[in-house]
Amino acid sequence: MTRSVDPNVVLTGFMGSGKTTVGRLIADDLGRTFVDTDDVIEQRHGPIDAIFAERGEDAFRSIEQAVAAQVARGRRQVIATGGRMLLDAANADALAATGRVFCLAADADEIIRRLRADVDGPVRPLLAGDDPAAAVDRLLNERAASYGQFEQVHTAGRSPQDIAADIIERLRA
Repeated sequence: MTRSVDPNVVLTGFMGSGKTTVGRLIADDLGRTFVDTDDVIEQRHGPIDAIFAERGEDAFRSIEQAVAAQVARGRRQVIATGGRMLLDAANADALAATGRVFCLAADADEIIRRLRADVDGPVRPLLAGDDPAAAVDRLLNERAASYGQFEQVHTAGRSPQDIAADIIERLRA
């Protein structure tokens, strides 16, 4: 439930769904601060893949929870979350309390296409292994119900500008 009169805009969804790209466009259009929670984590704690390798996923999720609570206290922000951040109920509650949450959605084939095209993008620890496509499919299926609780914005075949305009239109409606 959004309590703020001028809520933050929170973007969630699977990795490669366009949260950062679309978030920057929305922030620019609305004159808001853009916050990428993965960038906040890396600035404070180092590379995400190193956190996973050296401290484990549980440590990373604990860091994520602290960042979600801190970012939720800000105002007039567009927040791009890590792909799993809002699957944690405490994180979802914190960010939804001061923001309107949109889930950027795409199917597994589209996600794989985007991740393969993003050669300069971040290392994706959850996709390490011999069959990243199978990992994407498995993770999307595991997360479907959780992602489904948020307002859906389908992104396949759409430009980031079109997706941003769609979200802005929904905010103004």
